[in-house]
Amino acid sequence: MNGPVNSASVTARVDWVRRKIVVMAKIAPGIRVASSLSAVEVLCALYYGDLVDFDATDPHWNDRDRVILSKGHGSIAMYPILADLGFLDMQELDHVGHDQSRLTVIPEPTAPGIETTNGSLGHGLGVACGIAIGLRQRQKDQTVFVLCGDGEMNAGPIWEAVMFAAHHALDNIVLIVDDNKRSMLGDQVDIMGLAPLAEKFSAFGWQAIEMDGHDLGAVQGNLQRLKVERLGAPKVVISHTVKGRGVPELENDPISHVRVLSGEAIERILKQMP
Repeated sequence: MNGPVNSASVTARVDWVRRKIVVMAKIAPGIRVASSLSAVEVLCALYYGDLVDFDATDPHWNDRDRVILSKGHGSIAMYPILADLGFLDMQELDHVGHDQSRLTVIPEPTAPGIETTNGSLGHGLGVACGIAIGLRQRQKDQTVFVLCGDGEMNAGPIWEAVMFAAHHALDNIVLIVDDNKRSMLGDQVDIMGLAPLAEKFSAFGWQAIEMDGHDLGAVQGNLQRLKVERLGAPKVVISHTVKGRGVPELENDPISHVRVLSGEAIERILKQMP
């Protein structure tokens, strides 16, 4: 139901989405700016790169691929994309986080194009497993994409779902771990180191690869290949990224996850962005 966009156009969308995230931080200071900035290439590749089958006029279209935003605190980047593609009115972005707005600080299914409730971290992969089994039982071949944060990988339910997906050979799941290496209050390696994460998934029976999550060509190519491949095992991409990507003062702040940008800082940052 959607068509491909050339690489230059997708790159332009990446820059535009990053600016919109910073603008939305002025409207709703509670959003997690740094966490949202790190996964922009992945989300743009999915929605502008002919990877996700969707119909913006019918968000619950039966033949759509599913995108589960398990990384709820970093998924505000979805709102500009959904508005740009026609799921919602662009003017709704001016009211993010406001009372009566369906665009909440953590995306909820009140917004068209958002599949699940996302605030309780660690549960998205389990939900995806249920959806994947349901699609299989209905003999559907849609893909279930799941975006998780690396800090979220510390949660126990994630690993229960990892075992479940492998046991049931759910090769219609593609998990993307946004490995920006920072959690809420510091570097992930100091809180609960995950390395070697790809090897951990492989040991559980997953098909695991790693990529530069800011290399749009690599993101597009890897996700396209994994969507098509059905080799009897769930698939995971460890996407190496930088928290706060595109905003140096966030990239260099060890607690950027909880950083609230002042109006003055936002104006300064916007002048420096493409």
